[in-house]
Amino acid sequence: MKVYFIGIGGIGVSALAQYYFAKGHEVSGSDLVASEITDFLKNQGIKINIGQKSENIKQDIDLAVYSPAVKIDNPEYKKVKKLGIKIQSYPEALGELTKNHFTIAVSGSHGKSTTTAMIALVLIKAGLDPTVIVGTKVKEFSGQGGLASDEGNNFRDGKSKVLVIEACEYDSSFLYYLPKIAVVTNVDKEHLDYFKTFANVKKAFLKFIMRLPADGFLVFNIDNEFIPRFEQPKFKTAGYSLEQPEAKKIKKSLKVPGSHNVSNALAALQVARILEIPDEIIFGALSEFKGTWRRFETKNVSVNGKKIIIISDYAHHPNEILATIKAAREKYPKKFITCVFQPHQYQRTHYLFNDFVKVFRLAIIDEFIITDIYDVAGRETKTIKKSVSAKKLVKKINKDSVKYFSLCDIEEYIKKSIKNIDVLIIMGAGDIYKLSDKF
Repeated sequence: MKVYFIGIGGIGVSALAQYYFAKGHEVSGSDLVASEITDFLKNQGIKINIGQKSENIKQDIDLAVYSPAVKIDNPEYKKVKKLGIKIQSYPEALGELTKNHFTIAVSGSHGKSTTTAMIALVLIKAGLDPTVIVGTKVKEFSGQGGLASDEGNNFRDGKSKVLVIEACEYDSSFLYYLPKIAVVTNVDKEHLDYFKTFANVKKAFLKFIMRLPADGFLVFNIDNEFIPRFEQPKFKTAGYSLEQPEAKKIKKSLKVPGSHNVSNALAALQVARILEIPDEIIFGALSEFKGTWRRFETKNVSVNGKKIIIISDYAHHPNEILATIKAAREKYPKKFITCVFQPHQYQRTHYLFNDFVKVFRLAIIDEFIITDIYDVAGRETKTIKKSVSAKKLVKKINKDSVKYFSLCDIEEYIKKSIKNIDVLIIMGAGDIYKLSDKF
């Protein structure tokens, strides 16, 4: 079968493309610009078109899969529709896979990727050989099936019927999935550009949970008050909490810091126990977990002769930022910590403006540098782009330790100030992570 992916450079779409490629299908695809992901796929033998043109679409394509970011005026999308080729969105195509597997779907406003990776690692150690599709690169996937690189991969090709997936709520994508075990790490005010209200967010999670079959399991975070509670659910439930005794044991052995990661590990513990994996294997696997791409990813560098620690982190929601800086302060209690933050999406910054202000006013770390908002193509409106900016955010925070710098000036400022800096956090979901490569 010939499968073409429109928007193949997306973190989720690229994993699905690898799934089809690993199963022996002829896979190709396109994206607007080249990236680490498209280069990686190309090196594995997948044909990649940079630039999206109607002539890329041939009549002999059996299935076209498109990223949720692709709009209906996209020339490749239009050509596929014109030729009558079977077409599915990424969540629709992934949803088809969940029908034919024992699917563990990990949802939540925060912590999905890490929890998915933790569950996958435990299942691998237990010999269950799962297929895994996750929204980040996982170091442990190197050399463990699939098309893994040295730094890990977002896909693992397992031979069993067990499928572990990250189930994103944006665009209600997770409503296409049919899991046997559904994990909900938390429910928060996120993706309000799509949902508009927090009430709609909670309704979407309820709909996702209700897709569980009668013999299914809901694994949920008791500590999060917004996850729906059920008096007599049709499925089984298993809660987890930072208050349970295993939390202390996990905290001592876990390599990744922060109470949020302890919570993620407790979710993995519950899933593994449902699958009757012995605790010895579970705790052993969790203690070996190395973390994932851009989630508190650390490296030691020397800048102008000064040795510092750089942490690259994907946090872009106020509660994620708070969790990350708390973890950093806990891990480095006496070090001077500077955080460079790139807000992700004008709409998120607009809807959560006051929440961002509250987080940055907290005196948990020593210095914040906020740079210009990362513009997410196709998900912004002109009105909101005019109403919010990084400069306005810094002005509202009104604190000496919080500064604005344009992206092009940050490197010079860091180098000039390096004698004061012990830990540098580079934070955001956009392209800010590239800054760490300059040091």
